Amino acid sequence: MEEFMLPCFTKQFFHFPCPGCGSQRALLLLFQADFKGAFLMFPAIYPLIIFGLLILINFVRPIKLYSKLVSYFAYISVITVLVNYTIKILL
Repeated sequence: MEEFMLPCFTKQFFHFPCPGCGSQRALLLLFQADFKGAFLMFPAIYPLIIFGLLILINFVRPIKLYSKLVSYFAYISVITVLVNYTIKILL
């Protein structure tokens, strides 16, 4: 299945990972029910999934606290991606 994944052009051209590196593999691991492996591959996978689900659910049935929830999970996602990226770069 990995042969169908998109390559990371940042890593190919500049030889360092981008902030989203690992997200495709993490999603694949989720589909294989490897929840721990998905988290270890890309820790922001869970807040990003919740963020996306909130947006989709709001289209079907509006949520009362939608703006607060979306803002919260957007901040959590961005912070998680940045912390993960910083750790990848430093190690």
